[in-house]
Amino acid sequence: MYDGWKIIAGLVVFVVIVTLPFTMSIGKAYIKPEPRIDTPEIQKLSDAEKKCIESKEFMRTKHFQLLNEWRDEAIRSGHRVYVSSTGKTYTISLQNTCMKCHSNKSKFCDECHTFAEEIPYCWDCHIQPKEQNQKEAKR
Repeated sequence: MYDGWKIIAGLVVFVVIVTLPFTMSIGKAYIKPEPRIDTPEIQKLSDAEKKCIESKEFMRTKHFQLLNEWRDEAIRSGHRVYVSSTGKTYTISLQNTCMKCHSNKSKFCDECHTFAEEIPYCWDCHIQPKEQNQKEAKR
């Protein structure tokens, strides 16, 4: 075997690359994020009104796809009304529709995005909501 050291070095590099995703997560605790929806705005709503534009399962898995579709519809096509799967209509607006109820960005958005190590670019264009703590909202 003439260049055996090259083969061994290649195998070592291959094993390191293949095991890297597993070794990078060693020592990190898995704490599932629990987004908080107990904002002052949601607390003001009646139980019948406390429904998001789509189901909880849909929003957990496809909210970013929905926001991308909204962006394309509003900016590129000029359509500003969204009809949900229940038939109810909503204004296409991150700030005026979504963040109206989910005003606790740090507890609602940031907690999951930090966990998933995602950096959303929503706030490159939109103004981040000013958060109120529960005591200030009750006054």
